[in-house]
Amino acid sequence: QVQLVESGGGLVQAGGSLRLSCAASARSFSALAMGWFRQAPGKEREFVAGISRGSVRTYYTDSMRGRFTISRDNAKNTVYLQMNNLKFEDTAVYYCAADANPTGWRISTAHDEYDYWGQGTQVTVSL
Repeated sequence: QVQLVESGGGLVQAGGSLRLSCAASARSFSALAMGWFRQAPGKEREFVAGISRGSVRTYYTDSMRGRFTISRDNAKNTVYLQMNNLKFEDTAVYYCAADANPTGWRISTAHDEYDYWGQGTQVTVSL
């Protein structure tokens, strides 16, 4: 069983930055592939970024690439999402997710391939 707790959300002006954290209670955190998703009101949950087990690979949705950076600290059982140059359309609830059975260094972008989810943290970007 893995529990995930996100933190770091809040209200920020457009162009600003936030860093989200996701603390995991897991015996073998380093073996998990981790992802960040987000869901805006009235929209489907969408993949934001992912990092493979072992931090070998990262992957981003095109609109986030260059603005967002995912990283992990296996010693702290924590994954981060650094978000820079935030835009109004980045407003959403951001969720951390864990893939307990990743294939190699693969990073899934499909939410139904993730086994564990956090409760979400709200990010609001004002104009």
